[in-house]
Amino acid sequence: MLTKLNIFKAYKGLPKSMYILFIAQVINRFGDFVMPFLTLYLTVKVGLSTEFTGFLVMLTSIINMPASLLGGYAADKFGRKKTYLYAQGAAALALVPCAFLSNAYINVGCLMVSTFFGGFLRPAMDAMVADILPPEKRQTGYALEYLGINIGVALGPLLAGMLFKRMLPLLFIGDAITSFIAVFLVATNIEETSTIQSAKKVYLETEKEEKKNAFLALLERPKLLVFFLVYIIFSIIYTQHRFSLPLTMNDIFGDDGTQKFSLLMSTNAFTVIGLTVFITSFTSKLHPLANMVLAGITYAIGFGMVGYVDSMLLLIVSTVIWTIGEILVTTSFGVYVANNSPSNYRATFNAIGSISWSVGSAAGTYLAGLYIKQFGLSSLWNVVILLSLIASVMMGMLRRRSGK
Repeated sequence: MLTKLNIFKAYKGLPKSMYILFIAQVINRFGDFVMPFLTLYLTVKVGLSTEFTGFLVMLTSIINMPASLLGGYAADKFGRKKTYLYAQGAAALALVPCAFLSNAYINVGCLMVSTFFGGFLRPAMDAMVADILPPEKRQTGYALEYLGINIGVALGPLLAGMLFKRMLPLLFIGDAITSFIAVFLVATNIEETSTIQSAKKVYLETEKEEKKNAFLALLERPKLLVFFLVYIIFSIIYTQHRFSLPLTMNDIFGDDGTQKFSLLMSTNAFTVIGLTVFITSFTSKLHPLANMVLAGITYAIGFGMVGYVDSMLLLIVSTVIWTIGEILVTTSFGVYVANNSPSNYRATFNAIGSISWSVGSAAGTYLAGLYIKQFGLSSLWNVVILLSLIASVMMGMLRRRSGK
């Protein structure tokens, strides 16, 4: 019992603003009704072809890249809180017409606008965590934010599925309302972090404000550039869970593959919710690059198992293992970027990291498709093992060059 209490103690003693961000994430992601059902909405309700729907879904990923970069710039220039409030409000408002209009073109346009502002606000949220917390608390803060996201994501689709089937307009209204609740919480409980915290509390030499523009500031940080490049490899690996893994499940289980894959995704979600607290308590004192090394190893084992087992039990075990890697990557990325970014460019550098992940995700899907067509599915997982170990070694080399 005492051990459990010590583990949960990791989240105690954080500033009130951090808990508000956590609650806002839970509410906002719980109400993220539309995007998980975007493909079904466009095909079943709007009546678009599968091909055009695929193009639009791909477009939402592409839109996120410039949106993230512009959002990072805005958060650094005009303030994290202000950027978040306006962007989250705009993302919510853009969904409202979809509840009342039946014009496919207008609704698709509104969804794209909402997607843009959804990507626009994320760097501001990540930068707020770095502004609020000192370096030694940042992994705990990012872990708490990540936990909030996953609690919302795990619970929200249950209600969203019912609304999609029976009360479609409420799908959009509910999404907008939860966004406005999150906006209200942040607006009334959190001060502007960029003008207060970063000015008074610059903890590390690498966090000092930079007079040069963001591009030159990044070029003068070669370790951060290398980190972003290796981060692309991590993204290429991770994206196989939604591309190559479902194909493998169908290959192993035939018609039952889709249902079995859904079980693995539920395992992933519950592992995140159940283990994030424990993993954070054991790794929060480690250097974020050391955690990335461990993440690469767990990716190699977890994803590597997929190519060698055909038992559902072992596939569940493999999912738990690579999900531990996911937790390590997600909670360590923001810490390393924040600790190595000028305080006046935190959001911009976070946005560049998000773009790196998007590039890896797109490349991972495309390259895996080419590989499978040429060499088949079974040997792909050996490539994933190799990439995981390469990424782990590169993070280890970066850790050695980083000193303390």
